[in-house]
Amino acid sequence: MKWKKTLDWLGAHLALLIVCFLFFFPVLWLVLASFSATGSIYDLKGFFPGSFSLSGYKTLFGDTTMYDYPNWLKNTLFVAVGSSILGTVLVILTAYTISRFQFKARRTLMKSTLVLSMFPSFMGMTAVYLLMVNFGLINRLWALVLIYASGAPMGYLVQKGYFDSISASVFEAARLDGASSFRVFRSIAMPLSKPIIVYTALTQFAWPWSDFILPNLLLKNKDKWTVAVGLMHLDETQFTRFAAGSIFIAVPIVILYFCLSGFLVTGVTAGAAKE
Repeated sequence: MKWKKTLDWLGAHLALLIVCFLFFFPVLWLVLASFSATGSIYDLKGFFPGSFSLSGYKTLFGDTTMYDYPNWLKNTLFVAVGSSILGTVLVILTAYTISRFQFKARRTLMKSTLVLSMFPSFMGMTAVYLLMVNFGLINRLWALVLIYASGAPMGYLVQKGYFDSISASVFEAARLDGASSFRVFRSIAMPLSKPIIVYTALTQFAWPWSDFILPNLLLKNKDKWTVAVGLMHLDETQFTRFAAGSIFIAVPIVILYFCLSGFLVTGVTAGAAKE
């Protein structure tokens, strides 16, 4: 029994190490490639560059004649922050309404959103593009914010589960004291929902921060590009700049995840429970 437990422990940890290596190796390769002195992907010796330099990062922020990375970063930040704020408000309101209010077609609405969420979002890209053309919203950053935020309430189920886990007696006591529906939401539901609000804000921020398909479809001018679109237009001789830009755009979201990991775990676990 002792040997069996030891072998199980070694096997489990060996499998975890292999999985970690498979996920970590591409990241390590990209980090090392961002420090390549040559700049081209064709000059790499095997997997790793032969010589290292900071020229890729210097070029990334210093040479903005053809590839204005700082401006792309500013555009991405605007879209991500705007989508996060507006999307979080819409998701929280949707989840709270469906969780705490009974109304006609409530179950039909829940089933419909569940079925619609099964279809990939890119299926509607043609319709979205035609709508943006007809409304004159091509090359508008705030149009991206509206699209991301308007689709956010479709993913309300985790937030609804969180509100379901809050004891109904708390809301009933406030109602007996004469509090209005908005007062109950503002003074009771919101203070108790900080973990799920942080979780929602971060997830709503992460998707626009790294999305490529929608910005590439709607942003035609180079000065309106986001980081994902701009980096994909770099050629092979600019690979070091591409790698440096990819690493730099990933750092903020990784830092946010680590700093807010406690809220994320609490939000997901509480959202998966139901009273």
